[in-house]
Amino acid sequence: MNNRMHQGHFARKRFGQNFLNDDNVIENIVAAIQPKKDQALVEIGPGLAALTVPISQLVDQLTVVEIDRDLAARLLNNPFLKHKINVIQEDAMMVDFTILAEQMKQPLRVFGNLPYNISTPLMFHLFQFTHAISDMHFMLQKEVVNRLVAAPNSKAYGRLSVMAQYYCQIIPILEVPPYAFKPAPKVDSAVVKLIPHADIPHKVKDVRMLSRITTEAFNQRRKTIRNSLGNLFNSEQLTALNLDLDARAENLTLQQYCQLADAYSLMSE
Repeated sequence: MNNRMHQGHFARKRFGQNFLNDDNVIENIVAAIQPKKDQALVEIGPGLAALTVPISQLVDQLTVVEIDRDLAARLLNNPFLKHKINVIQEDAMMVDFTILAEQMKQPLRVFGNLPYNISTPLMFHLFQFTHAISDMHFMLQKEVVNRLVAAPNSKAYGRLSVMAQYYCQIIPILEVPPYAFKPAPKVDSAVVKLIPHADIPHKVKDVRMLSRITTEAFNQRRKTIRNSLGNLFNSEQLTALNLDLDARAENLTLQQYCQLADAYSLMSE
């Protein structure tokens, strides 16, 4: 049998499909999510319904976002699911989660086994909607989870760390080996919980500035900030913010990036 075939469905490489297939892991993820009947649960990429079925047994209604037409049709034809699920057959990157929360009249609880090829851009997309989300549970590449929780002065610390920690508290839940999936990926995975801050600790005037500064800094992470941020600030301006000109992108804290973002907003007015 083709090793990408599972439950009569070929895992599609272009969608980065790896289907969760380990009952223990599935139970642990459901226990971590703790779905309740009256909550607005939204699953991204339900695939072959490994999480969809056990979670739907605990709730009355579940919304799923599935880009794959064949899988969306399978879910709608599933006798256990069809009366409980609302299927949005679309790319999650195109979904407006604010509208979804308004329709469901409460903040969303988002979860999913995210395709590895889009997990980082998808999280950046979701960060735009943290005001409409109460929490998120995701299965990700372990390396991505390491980047989410990374502290300054480490190799894993990067733009994703800064932006994720700006918006959310991040809690690693469990590690998942490759053999828990069909087909088995070549990397380890992990489940992480992200809880949007009720009040953002270091709120900036314009988050687009924070995004731009972290992009500039980490795109040239080997350079000192005197050079990597040279398009945006001169040495005097950086020194006035009490920053070490010889520091590199990974040496700056979230708070320092937020100070830079606000300083750049003031300069741009």
